[in-house]
Amino acid sequence: MADYITKEGMIHMRERMKDLVEERAEVIKMVVVAREMGDLSENAEYHAARERQRNVENEYNKLVNRSEKLLVIDPATISKESARFGARVTMEEQNEGSIVKLQLVGIDEVYDSDDGYARTSILSPRGRALIGKKVGDVVTVKAPRGDMNFKILIIE
Repeated sequence: MADYITKEGMIHMRERMKDLVEERAEVIKMVVVAREMGDLSENAEYHAARERQRNVENEYNKLVNRSEKLLVIDPATISKESARFGARVTMEEQNEGSIVKLQLVGIDEVYDSDDGYARTSILSPRGRALIGKKVGDVVTVKAPRGDMNFKILIIE
């Protein structure tokens, strides 16, 4: 189940890969300029540029390898009768009465979004507790600060 990703998540991953390709070109220029400054053994700019180059390459390669293993799932095709991968869940935290909105996603797409839904991995404690639950169910999530209880209000 950890090898699923939403279409939106895959688009986000591919955009990041594209950004890294563009950044790679800039970093290579930085390495060339720093190399021209002279003695490489004491050239902090050169070492910093090479370190950045390694980081960009590593992240890009990691994303390429991971994207090849992922199965894109369209959440619209999944039943909304219970919380499943891709579902958007609105819950009420029972102790404080606060409303929590989240989308159950794969581990590769837990990132900030401006759609009002926090991305929560289906493998996280909260994600695991929600899988299979229905509107009206109360879900208990074990957390370091103690058990948290959520009542499911809406599944979209």
